[in-house]
Amino acid sequence: MPTRFTSIGQTLSNNFASEELFSAPKPVAVVAPSPVAQKVVELKTDGQRPDMAGRFYSPLVLNIARTEGISMSELERIPGTGMEGRVSKKDILAYIAQRAGGMKSSVATSAPRIESTMKHVDSGELAQRFPAPQFEILQMSNVIQKMAEHMVRSVQTSPHVFAIHACDFTNLVKFREANGAAFEKREGFKLTYTPFIADAITKALKEFPLVNSSIEGDKIILKKFVNLGMAVASDNGLIVPVIKNADEKNFLGLARQINDLATRTRNKKLSPSDIEGGTFTFSNYGVFGTLFGTPIIAQPQVAIMGVGAIKKQPVVVNDAIAIRSISYFTLSFDHRTIDGALGGQFLEAVIRNIENFDTKVVL
Repeated sequence: MPTRFTSIGQTLSNNFASEELFSAPKPVAVVAPSPVAQKVVELKTDGQRPDMAGRFYSPLVLNIARTEGISMSELERIPGTGMEGRVSKKDILAYIAQRAGGMKSSVATSAPRIESTMKHVDSGELAQRFPAPQFEILQMSNVIQKMAEHMVRSVQTSPHVFAIHACDFTNLVKFREANGAAFEKREGFKLTYTPFIADAITKALKEFPLVNSSIEGDKIILKKFVNLGMAVASDNGLIVPVIKNADEKNFLGLARQINDLATRTRNKKLSPSDIEGGTFTFSNYGVFGTLFGTPIIAQPQVAIMGVGAIKKQPVVVNDAIAIRSISYFTLSFDHRTIDGALGGQFLEAVIRNIENFDTKVVL
């Protein structure tokens, strides 16, 4: 059983507001789930970022890709010359130079970002106030407008409270490094941290069913099932499909459905029912190094959990300094239903499930 720890610099104030600004397919801020579309990101590991398929990228490579408008799907197809085929700074700069020079690339062109697909507004009162070329005016798409309305409505409806706890991923990081290749060979897809998170949340929701509820007027509706919303990236934005009846699935069942939903999201094969009916959602904003976030609740749910970047940090273990792989979990919850005690207990249950995960079920 892992020893609990106190992380250096672990305490911080939670009295800050969350922003909801997007630049698909890469998020720039924490976002809560929406019935229409979501801005959520995949999990990452120590100081490097994997895509949903598990390929790793350094922060430098990701920053270059972001600056140059290279999507994750495009980045996935850049041949890497680094260790284990990883894309190095030299690789991505060479690709950028090749693309800029109009040379034929073996990598498919990236999908348009959301801002590039919106209509330009070049007339009217705003155009006079914000003239080109110093300014550019874009018309929000219907999806963005509905998502914005949903976020505003959520903040107006639910008194948001935030709790942040630290989780030690060290054992899972070591397990994944040692067994990831065998898992991929057997299952046909990469082993990511997403199913571990999903499994831990699902078990915690069964332990604390009030977190898996909704509010109707002055009534609380307890859900006897867990429909777990999760983050999946797509070329046209980021969607949160729902793992239906997650509480009835074992680890491998969760991993297989997560892979299926991720694949169908990228291939635009989701049906409307795939993104409906969530009872609880988790969001990961750590792909660009974000450690803490305060996601907005997806109505009519009463809570959402955010997952920060997994990074090696010095922590105190048994009165000694040790290097551990740490992530910070944020629970945003509706204070009408969940108080600080319940929110903290739920987060600790999720963390306990991860830190004491029985890896035999994966093998």
